Amino acid sequence: MTVKIDPIYVGKDAISQMLAYVSAQQLTRFVLVADTNTFKALGERVESALKTQGAEVTSIVHPGDHIVHADEYHLIQTFIQAPTGPYTFIAVGSGSITDITRFVSHRSGRPFIGMPTAPSVDGFTSIGAPIILAGVKTTLLCQAPLAVFADVDVLRQAPHKLIAAGYGDMVGKITSLADWSMGRLLWDEPFDESIAKRSQAAIDSVMNQADAIGKATEDGVRALMDALIESGLCMLDFGASRPASGAEHHSSHYWEMMDLRKGKETQLHGAQVGYALTLVAEQYARIRALSRSEMMNRLEAAALPSRESQIAHVREGYGPMADDIIKEHLAFLDLTEADFDQLKHKIADNWDEIQAIAARVPPPEVIAASLKQVGAPTHYSELEMQAEDVHPGFEYGHYLRNRFTVVKLSRILAVPLVDGQ
Repeated sequence: MTVKIDPIYVGKDAISQMLAYVSAQQLTRFVLVADTNTFKALGERVESALKTQGAEVTSIVHPGDHIVHADEYHLIQTFIQAPTGPYTFIAVGSGSITDITRFVSHRSGRPFIGMPTAPSVDGFTSIGAPIILAGVKTTLLCQAPLAVFADVDVLRQAPHKLIAAGYGDMVGKITSLADWSMGRLLWDEPFDESIAKRSQAAIDSVMNQADAIGKATEDGVRALMDALIESGLCMLDFGASRPASGAEHHSSHYWEMMDLRKGKETQLHGAQVGYALTLVAEQYARIRALSRSEMMNRLEAAALPSRESQIAHVREGYGPMADDIIKEHLAFLDLTEADFDQLKHKIADNWDEIQAIAARVPPPEVIAASLKQVGAPTHYSELEMQAEDVHPGFEYGHYLRNRFTVVKLSRILAVPLVDGQ
């Protein structure tokens, strides 16, 4: 997939850069989308600057100090408040505001420009919009922005928990890449070696700057934003989220969905991903600890669960949302005994490579130390979770996507799933 986002600017005085761009493109009518906090942080100045330049601007500001979700309510509110006609949308905010704008602009046939206010997620340059529909976190293909303008001073002034969340989302790609390699090996998932290398380089760049990111220095925040943008471009170029989303994201999505179902305030996506990463790294350590003989014994004992028992398990974990999850998971639910035997043979034949993939995942204590360095959560209590909330993210989260992850492998080999204790 070839999509050009030009320019992508991370630096000083992003508003002036944006004004020069829209003037050169002869864009004069805009719909600015923000929330209360991001409008105050940047949106007001963007609106004023555009109007001073003679542009027509309609600002849609979603109210409240709580987290704004990319859900049906906020999508419809944006659709309702947006005027008709040839406007260009401008997303002034972080992840959810960008996803709301991406979806609404795409479905209304209009382009959008991104102006991030915090280095909190990697979706600013991607084509997918994670949307909560009927309580289910679903990534819908939409469109990339025309251009992105990120003001480094605004990014540095973002609440530190957002910066730490961006770090968590970025280092979460460690197990995303491991799961992606596992999926190629065992589930014939599409894979791109050059994109995997780009993603790994982005991970390395932020881990090398952990101290600077934790202190929110200009160099550190710029490095984090550059890496998040690169991760989004990897997804854009690949055409799917596989380079940046594995078991750590699936568990995070499940925790978020359950909080919404219970009417609880949700936590920052990247903060959950970073914590989940430590647990998925522990799962890889458990796989790495298996000898070939023990693996073969476990494979010989492995049996394909019945379709009925798996569907019952999905319904247990998702309740009224189960039907949508079942549709997503049909490729696994429809496995035959012959298919399962073939999968077991693949595991046995590729065990050395599986072990090599697992060995590339740093030990969980190393990852936790890196997260602590930037002030990101490393324990469920920091995410307002109870001990009993953790395990369901791995017990049920893997059903969210038709992907083969370390959780799938662990279930086949009867390796206990981490519980966060």
